[in-house]
Amino acid sequence: MKTILIIALLLSTGIFPEASPLQIFNTSLTLTVRDDLGNIVEGADVKLFEKKEDYTKEVNQTEEGKTDKKGVLRFRKLKAISYFILVRKGDKDNSGGGAETKLEDGKFNKATIIIQ
Repeated sequence: MKTILIIALLLSTGIFPEASPLQIFNTSLTLTVRDDLGNIVEGADVKLFEKKEDYTKEVNQTEEGKTDKKGVLRFRKLKAISYFILVRKGDKDNSGGGAETKLEDGKFNKATIIIQ
């Protein structure tokens, strides 16, 4: 039992160069959507795109969802890359300014999007 614990500890600390450190958390993104007055926006449609061209044309979204009653939407198990975010509710959206966010690998990433 002690041997297994020591080996696991050595692997996770990177002492062995060929072994990668253990990733504890999945890369995630928590978005909060607010209007131009700072109020939370419930029920906003959110789409994530990997490419700017797809974002511009509004095709091939990677993920999508709606904000909850607190104006929050969580995406889990994402790639650690830059995403282009489109948020829309009624006649308000963020397309004028756009939104791009780069996610850090294995982190709980957060962003706030303003729609107007």
